[in-house]
Amino acid sequence: MNDEEKRDLILALMGQSKLDPFSNMTVPEVAKDLRMGENKANEVFRRPDFPSVNIGKTKTVNVLAYWLWKMNKKEE
Repeated sequence: MNDEEKRDLILALMGQSKLDPFSNMTVPEVAKDLRMGENKANEVFRRPDFPSVNIGKTKTVNVLAYWLWKMNKKEE
């Protein structure tokens, strides 16, 4: 999938989703989306290629960055 196709897919997802693409997701939300436990999701947040940000003790990821990461992982 090239960059233009990714952009079109993200725009389509944004239109269908109730999430604000500039909001943040927490570990439990990512765990639910990836259908895994929170311990495994915490491991994902520690990966060097995962675009997470720590706000205090709370691990978060921007929704748009998360979608891009997820699409790139799907291609691999």
